Amino acid sequence: MTTFLGPDFLLNTSEAQRLYHDVAADLPIIDYHNHLPPAEIAQDQHWDNLGQLWLGHDHYKWRVMRWAGIPEDRITAPASDRQKFDAFAEAMPRLAMNPVHHWSHLELWRYFGLEGTILSPETADEVWDHVNAMLPNKEFGARGLLRRMNVQFIGTTDDPLDDLAHHRHLQDDPDLTVAPSFRPDRAFQIESEGFVAYIQSLGESTGAEIHSFDRLAGALLQRLDHFVAHGCRAADHGIELLDCGAEYPASKLDEVLRRRLSGAAVDADDAAALRAALFVTLGRAYAARGIVMQLHIGPLRNNRSGLLGRVGRDAGADSMNDFAIASPLNALLDRLDRTDELPAMVLYSVNPAHNAVLATTAGNFQDGSRPGKIQAGTAWWFNDQLDGMERQMNDLAQMGLISTFLGMLTDSRSFLSFTRHEYFRRLLCRMIGQWHADGLLPDDKTALDEMVRDISYRNAASWFLR
Repeated sequence: MTTFLGPDFLLNTSEAQRLYHDVAADLPIIDYHNHLPPAEIAQDQHWDNLGQLWLGHDHYKWRVMRWAGIPEDRITAPASDRQKFDAFAEAMPRLAMNPVHHWSHLELWRYFGLEGTILSPETADEVWDHVNAMLPNKEFGARGLLRRMNVQFIGTTDDPLDDLAHHRHLQDDPDLTVAPSFRPDRAFQIESEGFVAYIQSLGESTGAEIHSFDRLAGALLQRLDHFVAHGCRAADHGIELLDCGAEYPASKLDEVLRRRLSGAAVDADDAAALRAALFVTLGRAYAARGIVMQLHIGPLRNNRSGLLGRVGRDAGADSMNDFAIASPLNALLDRLDRTDELPAMVLYSVNPAHNAVLATTAGNFQDGSRPGKIQAGTAWWFNDQLDGMERQMNDLAQMGLISTFLGMLTDSRSFLSFTRHEYFRRLLCRMIGQWHADGLLPDDKTALDEMVRDISYRNAASWFLR
């Protein structure tokens, strides 16, 4: 009899069970893209209660709570931590088959020893008291929670203006590598209301008045070098609208930038050209410095203006967009490849309809310099559930090489989210075990073991550990 999230959860063949329990389960975790606050790691943050720890950053949970009929004043403010937790427990029985239902129970079970307990209003007191009694202990601070899941590498997400003081504090840790990732999105948001103020702040931080494209590029590269000095291994670009503007000469780029910095609007063609020039300039810089470039493509953000005003960004009102990406993505990568300055790159789209586009685009730009130099990245955001991850891996396996895949990441703000690596590894072993059972893979246990180790850990370790 199969039990809910039992020892053989998802492992439907004997080979899947062997691969997971003997090979994948105990491998360290390389989480190369997340949104954990570096300050909380550096200061070894402790939390007063489970509501604060579990619900404070997690807009995945906020979103499903609203869907379950929980009013906003019991999700964000002004409810107390206990009231928010009780609201989540009330919602939990309605979350069947949403990944939050699986993740949440794995989090309670793996971190706090509550195996078999199902969260509901009837068990809320038991769970609250049990976890809260454990939280004051040293091993349940931020660092202890990471150690508990065998996390070896953390790639945080950081604005170029961040001083990285907390990363500096973390650089000497022998057991955990916490690396900043360069996230220059605001320099690309040329039409946005805050662009001019952001560029002024960038100039102040680098001691240079920015009045030309070269000055803007130079300021960003100065900040990039500051990140590299603090252990940066990756850059990350959040791309809400992917375009590839015309290749303007420097004089025209200067004219567009000066016009925008004066407070005037610029048209879509000029903004696209300036964005493309920044993309190419930074891409070349990443290649020269050995920095992995990640592209997160396609969310439609902050769609509910009332919630944005009340709660702020990243509150659970983002969704998939459906614009075409194949032509501009290939054109941007080609501009970098023409001069042999294309960095190692990971491509993600929030829209699963783009899985095949990413896999076939990645195949266009492999150059033999490293296995899978251009990656069709893991199923992202709304897709990091079982069907979404399986679709993404099947597309990658059949249109590219799954053997070179970098595997899972959390993309999370929660210190309890690392059970998502278990979720992924179980599914991976299920898929490989089923391919083996169906005669699609040779009966070579060593080769199967190596594939699982590579996808679960070693491929990412070779990219991000130095």
